[in-house]
Amino acid sequence: MGKRRLIHLSWPDARRAVTAGSGYTLIELSVVVFLIALMLSLSVPRIRDTLFADNLKAATRRLAGASRELKNEAIREHVDYILHLDISAPGFWTYSADTTAEKLAEIRKRAVRFADGVTISGFIRPGQEKINEGDVEIRFHREGYIEPAVVYLTEGERSFTIVFHPFLDRVTVYEKEVPFTFDERQNAPKI
Repeated sequence: MGKRRLIHLSWPDARRAVTAGSGYTLIELSVVVFLIALMLSLSVPRIRDTLFADNLKAATRRLAGASRELKNEAIREHVDYILHLDISAPGFWTYSADTTAEKLAEIRKRAVRFADGVTISGFIRPGQEKINEGDVEIRFHREGYIEPAVVYLTEGERSFTIVFHPFLDRVTVYEKEVPFTFDERQNAPKI
């Protein structure tokens, strides 16, 4: 085995030897800046939506979510469920068709209310004109179908249309007010 030779460098020479090859090229810096910009462009919209919540979208999501839950509950428990909409004081509550009057009064007190500015601007069901005030109900049948209906939510100049299809597993949401009529044969909403 050969002997190792030690090289003694003075402090300035050692510092230069270490730092001579440790710089970044312009390409490396450009790639890092690009990656940071890409990550920010993906995360800023989500942060913005979180900080500046869209009350109309939130109300729409809550109503659509309640619809999914009620349909599943009705089928699983084999009991009709009702989605009760309060147009005058915008909000909703849900209950099973076999709920007692006392329990119903208690459920109504815990209704989900929409944020200030969000209103239920209309409700349509087959064979009826557009309803703009009062209370309305959508029944979720134990057999898995829903009473067809169209709900309009509004905040300022913006409107959303929520369509409850009788035989589909989901509701359809339009980010504008869409005029609907009902197909007389199928009782299904159509544009």
